[in-house]
Amino acid sequence: MINQPIALQMYTLRDASEKDFINTLKKVAEIGFDGVEFAGYGGLEAKELRNVIDTFGLRAASSHVPLNNIRHVLDKEIEIQLALGSKYIVCPYLEENERTEKDYIQLIDTLNRAGEKCAANNITLCYHNHDFELEKMSDGRSALQLILEETNPDWVKAELDVYWLTYAGENPAEWIKRYSERTPLLHLKDMTTDSERFFAELGTGGIDLNGVLDAGKSAHVDWYVVEQDICRLDPFESVSHSLSYLKSL
Repeated sequence: MINQPIALQMYTLRDASEKDFINTLKKVAEIGFDGVEFAGYGGLEAKELRNVIDTFGLRAASSHVPLNNIRHVLDKEIEIQLALGSKYIVCPYLEENERTEKDYIQLIDTLNRAGEKCAANNITLCYHNHDFELEKMSDGRSALQLILEETNPDWVKAELDVYWLTYAGENPAEWIKRYSERTPLLHLKDMTTDSERFFAELGTGGIDLNGVLDAGKSAHVDWYVVEQDICRLDPFESVSHSLSYLKSL
């Protein structure tokens, strides 16, 4: 049984959101999600957006914030989270030209400084992985290990993505256990069992989601976040299937 709230990463519904952001949020609430993880704010001011989600009975679980914003306009992003009632800012992605070992070392300093400022404002900074952070560095550790082991655990947490960990040949449950108490957010995805290893609705693929959820319970995950990067079904149908699967547990 899942006792923690379940959010939807709004990137999954990016096409619908671009056409009608507010109505897309309404549909997310109608499907039955407890909250949303933002990947942009639909052009709305934070107070207006807070009124919208309050009206629909949704909570702001977290926000994916581009690294450049974390570097240059962090104060503004913190203000937005406080207005939305969100407790988490997530660094979501590194561009290809920012993935050298030197870049990761510089990133660690950036995350520590940003995480300290976030913590002073009762916001938690998290790092979200893809597969490329599992490449080995010169000391034999993966870039993701480097990030999590060289940042201050009080200031920088993880949003582990179970699909990308699996895609890179890792066991996501083991990563959750390894960084227990440091994984407040968890991206739940599934993967097809064929050679394509494509994104799949939860419960229809081969990822050991029961193991993931068991590990998440022990790690005191705060929010489970459903995301499907690309949907072959209608995206609303895809996320409905995934939520139904989680609730069936």
